[in-house]
Amino acid sequence: MTSVSKFEFRRRARRRALQALYQWRLTNQDVTEILLQFHEEQDFSNVDTPLFTLLVKDVSANQAEIDSQLEPFLDRPLSQLDVIEHVVLSIGAYELLHSLEVPHQVVINEAVNLAKQFGAEGGHSYINGVLDKAARQWRDPANLSLLKPT
Repeated sequence: MTSVSKFEFRRRARRRALQALYQWRLTNQDVTEILLQFHEEQDFSNVDTPLFTLLVKDVSANQAEIDSQLEPFLDRPLSQLDVIEHVVLSIGAYELLHSLEVPHQVVINEAVNLAKQFGAEGGHSYINGVLDKAARQWRDPANLSLLKPT
């Protein structure tokens, strides 16, 4: 049996979080029910389960705040974003803003890979551009003191 790296566990958590948040966006189903459903129906042995749970709970609970943080970097209204693109951008924005221990390049790369795997053709380029602009502002050392929890 091959060992799976911590990085791969986290990648799988992001992929599952994308799927769960996509379901939430489409159905308006309670997030707790979605989390239970995912845990009952899917194998989490090679998934960073705490990261999956954190992303699903925090992105869904803070969607309005995440959207307002993202809007300055978008070239179109949020309502015109594809649902997958919106969810991928939300996960990426959340991690850029709240997971400062994860390098911004990793956050962007993971989001681009999710968009390539699940999104529309060419959507990954848009995700890359939006998150790159956001990261330059949000992860600027001069602005980091604004992001740290008090």
